[in-house]
Amino acid sequence: MVEDDEMLRETIGEVMVDIGHDVKLSGNGREALAYLAEWAADLIILDLMMPLMDAYEFRDRQRGHADGSRAKVLVLSAAHDVEEAAERLQANAWLAKPFDLGEMLQTVERLLGTSQGSTGEVTAGPT
Repeated sequence: MVEDDEMLRETIGEVMVDIGHDVKLSGNGREALAYLAEWAADLIILDLMMPLMDAYEFRDRQRGHADGSRAKVLVLSAAHDVEEAAERLQANAWLAKPFDLGEMLQTVERLLGTSQGSTGEVTAGPT
């Protein structure tokens, strides 16, 4: 997960771990790219507005990683144009902040093709 809001990042990370996912948390795009260099993510939860590197630059670089390019992307953002931004980023799904945690988990399950309690690798990031 790539999210600069520490409380949101930690909360989502804990929930994802509780339902059986392997999670890497990063506060910005640079940290997330470093994880992708060593770890193959199935899903990246990505905030649009991040320090050091915005979601657009992150996605450009992320697509260049062999393991990272296959990951599905869920965009979470409070931006008024989140749907348009998600399309521009070629994300698989998006949710506007504030979002319902249950809806986010259903979206994650749909993207991963899993149900709660199964295992999957998830990377999420700044919102």
